[in-house]
Amino acid sequence: MNALTVPCEAIPGRPDFRRLDTIAGIAVDLRYATADNFVGRDLYSPLDCHWLHKDAAAALEGAAAWLAARKPEYKLLVLDALRPQRVQEQLWAALQGTDLLTYIADPTRGSIHSFGMALDLTLMDVHGQELDMGTGFDDLTERSHPALEEGLLAIGALTSQQIENRHWLRNAMLHNGWHGINTEWWHFDCGDRIHVRQHYTRVL
Repeated sequence: MNALTVPCEAIPGRPDFRRLDTIAGIAVDLRYATADNFVGRDLYSPLDCHWLHKDAAAALEGAAAWLAARKPEYKLLVLDALRPQRVQEQLWAALQGTDLLTYIADPTRGSIHSFGMALDLTLMDVHGQELDMGTGFDDLTERSHPALEEGLLAIGALTSQQIENRHWLRNAMLHNGWHGINTEWWHFDCGDRIHVRQHYTRVL
């Protein structure tokens, strides 16, 4: 069992974490630091959550460079990065009594976000506009599920352009050490979840 933990307030100055603003080629709009999220309130202030573990930061830098070389009119837009354990507990509590708990990692097991080893992100164009992905961020419906895209396209619930946009995001991430999940087009883990939970520091 991994007992490595650190409070979010102690992250600045730690060599194993990097601030998002040191990563070239990305834009940042942390939605949980605003009211523009499915809970409808700022969950992060006064915490500074503009961080990733250095391993994830290097992998994100690689994804941004991959995209810039192949589709320079697109840029990665980070919507969530480090999510402290205490915030994960708030999200878990907010969804109690709904059928949406499958979208949130049980805090007792721990979200990979809380290790600074997961990202939520999308793509933006040269004008700073988010690309159309078929749903918005944190749209907890089947239209957000990468695993269902082929069927959704067949019935007209997603367009070929929306799926192509998702593919650009996914390819940039998958070619640089990230793994997507079946239920959220915007979510990616850096490395194996079991390994991360056992060997990386959880931020409280």
